[in-house]
Order: sequence, then structure tokens, then C-alpha cells
Amino acid sequence: MKWSEDARKSQSGSVVMSEESIQEATAVEAPIAGIGTMVFGKWDATEVTCSDPGLAPYINLTTIGTPHSGGRHANAWFGKSKLSVVERFINNLMRTGKFSGKKQHCAKAYEAALDSINERSGENPLQSFIDAIVEAAPCEEITRIKQGAVSTPKAVDSSPSRRLDIALRNLAIGCTSATAGSKRTLVQGIVSEISKAAEGDVAAFSIGKREEIERVAASAR
Repeated sequence: MKWSEDARKSQSGSVVMSEESIQEATAVEAPIAGIGTMVFGKWDATEVTCSDPGLAPYINLTTIGTPHSGGRHANAWFGKSKLSVVERFINNLMRTGKFSGKKQHCAKAYEAALDSINERSGENPLQSFIDAIVEAAPCEEITRIKQGAVSTPKAVDSSPSRRLDIALRNLAIGCTSATAGSKRTLVQGIVSEISKAAEGDVAAFSIGKREEIERVAASAR
């Protein structure tokens, strides 16, 4: 059966329209370049690399807008894995003490600290932050095995999720403790702790705690 000229035109027109509609649909569904990767709208997280293959899948740097999720992850199973490490660090800063509950203050201090690190090194400050996490994460800890009335310490490997939790906690404690009993601001404490921890300096609180944990675990093997 031969197609008439009008039928062919209408058929070709429908094909063209369908292709255009497909292109429009794909253009709408395609993600905006850079969305979720710009932390505070300044630092590109796609440039950051993690030297620890165990921690790399657990480090989430996706940040859209203000790092404030409102605790939506709290009751979800392993919901913290979907939360940005930037917000988790800010939450740890206000764990106890005079910064308790002051999330806006802690977020602004962390942003100012990233700016200061960038002015000093000229590099992406998020890379220094991730390097500090890698250096502060302990590889092994101890647990107690009870046999009858005897409790014996035993060295065990730490899971990547727990390693990340401990690293963020100790980094935040080191930052806030630097302001205790001194005129140093929280921004200066964050800059000092992250810079030292990224280099593996034992003077950093988080590095000292990691070495202490691993030393105790080594003696319990």
C-alpha cells in the first residue's frame, strides 16, 4: 500500500515532533551541572579525592544550599550515610559546651575557616578537610571479651562507618577545646585542628587520640 503525500508529511511531522519531545524531556531530566557539589556555593567537591579506599564510599560531600537537613536522617536506618560530612562535622561542633545548639554560628565559623585555609594554601580547603578525616580515623580498637568472670581486651578492626564517626567527633572536640580558657575563636580552632590533622601532626587532638587508640589496640592483640 502506497502512502499519500499528505500522509507522509503528517507521518514525518509526527516523527519530528516525537524526537523534539524526547529531547525536551531528556533536557528537563538531565541534572544541572554542578548541583549538589558546590559547598557553600564556593568549593567544588568534585575536585576532592580520598586516599583511603575504605572511607571513600562513606564520605558524602553532596551539599545543596545550606547544610541543614533538619534531622530528617535521624530515624532512618544508616541515614547518616546520606548526610553530608560537612553538616555532620558542624553538628559535632555543637555537641556540648558553649556552642551547644548554635548551628548557625558553627556553620559560619566553618565557612570562614575554609576561606582562611584557602588563603593560606591556595588549594581547595575541602581536600584538607578530607585529608584530616583520613588521618584522624583509627584502623583498630579494642573490645572486651568476657569468659566466665574474666574480662579480656581484644583488638578488633573498626568498620569504615565507625572510623568516620570517630574521626569527625575527635576533630570537632579538638576544634572546640582549642577555644576553652583562651581568646582563640572557633574559626581559629577549626583552622588549626584541620591544618595539623591533614599533615598528620601529633599536636592535633584528633591525631593524638587516634594514635592512643591504636597503641592500646596493638598491645591487646
